Amino acid sequence: MDSLLDDVKALLEKDFGDDRILKQIRRACENNEVISNFERNYVKKLAEKHLGRKPETPNVEKTEIPVEKPVVPDVVIPETPSIQKTQTIHKTQPKISSSSSKNKLMIGIGVVALVVIIAAAVSLGGISNVTPKTVPPIVNTPTGTESLMIQTDFSSYNNKDIISINGISDTTGSVNLSIENQKGELVWTEQLSLKSDGRYSTLAIAGGPGWESSGTYTIKVDNGAETKSSTFSFTT
Repeated sequence: MDSLLDDVKALLEKDFGDDRILKQIRRACENNEVISNFERNYVKKLAEKHLGRKPETPNVEKTEIPVEKPVVPDVVIPETPSIQKTQTIHKTQPKISSSSSKNKLMIGIGVVALVVIIAAAVSLGGISNVTPKTVPPIVNTPTGTESLMIQTDFSSYNNKDIISINGISDTTGSVNLSIENQKGELVWTEQLSLKSDGRYSTLAIAGGPGWESSGTYTIKVDNGAETKSSTFSFTT
């Protein structure tokens, strides 16, 4: 309290600080009144600045901070697994006998020969698009009332089929054959010589000019004395 009062008096004498506040603090010190911390700090700062007072350094007790030693964990060395020895197995390839090789060679040659034969047959078959049909024997023979007859081997044909025509006449010399389409147009004609027994036969190809449409076609025979006809169906 005395040091505080001395500082206040010195500041008032040297006219430092606020006279009103300093006089109020001096009166409180003389009357033993309570002085606030604000007033004490105010005087303290003025005394340090103008009166050369050293600031009080509080005694700080040094406390040692214990330093924890790092704990090193135990190092566990893993066990090295034992290396298993690998056993190499050498497989012996079976020897191929010479007899089996010869058999395979002969089979291969046979297959090649078969392919060549099939190819040749196909190429020969493709030379002509005309498919012949079997000619049946003549079942009708002339009688006293049937002196002229004509027939075909089938009742229907497709384009490029072979038509087998045969018949018999009681005349001698020759006969004239013809085929007309469904419009009555002549699409084929031929003159044939009769054999000694009066028979005749020939072949015609279903196709060509006049054969453009499917339908019923008429085949005729004329021996000079009479004319006979027969029909067949044609499909393009």
